[in-house]
Amino acid sequence: MPDQTAAPRPDVTDMYAVHGVFRDTLGSTPRLVGDCAPGDVERVALIVNYYENILSFLESHHDAEEQLVFPLLRQRCPGQAALIDLMAEQHREAVRLLEEAQNLLQAWPTGDAAAQRAAQDGLEALHAQLVDHLDQEEEKVLPLAAEHLSAEEWGALPGHGMANFHGDKIWLILGLIRERMNEEQKAAMLAHMPPPALDMWTGFGEQAFADYSAEVVVEVGSR
Repeated sequence: MPDQTAAPRPDVTDMYAVHGVFRDTLGSTPRLVGDCAPGDVERVALIVNYYENILSFLESHHDAEEQLVFPLLRQRCPGQAALIDLMAEQHREAVRLLEEAQNLLQAWPTGDAAAQRAAQDGLEALHAQLVDHLDQEEEKVLPLAAEHLSAEEWGALPGHGMANFHGDKIWLILGLIRERMNEEQKAAMLAHMPPPALDMWTGFGEQAFADYSAEVVVEVGSR
């Protein structure tokens, strides 16, 4: 007989949407950064701010995993210590590349074509490292989380990520995640949002995201 008292298992598939944000936005670096016209100050500022928010989200996302997921898996899956060590080491390498990319982004608005290329290279290096890490995490860590974490423990991740996000456009992050969710996941996301966050999203965030996204992704030839 199944254990009726066991805590509900989490649906970890929502993490695919989060990972998709990093894969897609950092994968768009050659176009969004590389195609900026020299001297287009407004466009450069827009793209720098966009990626500053993405990198801040990546920081808070990794912190949430390190604080809320990895310790529980170490405790409950002692045979997977080497895997968790590997994931933590990959996080440290991502942080190093992330900090380099942040510094290069900050230098770009006052720099020349070389500074633009350096910012692009920094983001692409982070993307290359991150894609491999995310692939491994989805293949090996998410199944462990689904088996050994409760729904409540897994559900603490979004709140931790939002509380530790230091960008200036949390609605951008919410919108990017929601774009990659199915309708059931979108509904669950709204149902579990704290009231201030829900009011922000429904009051102006959703429209702000749509307007901002249209400005960011506009094709160079149509400007």
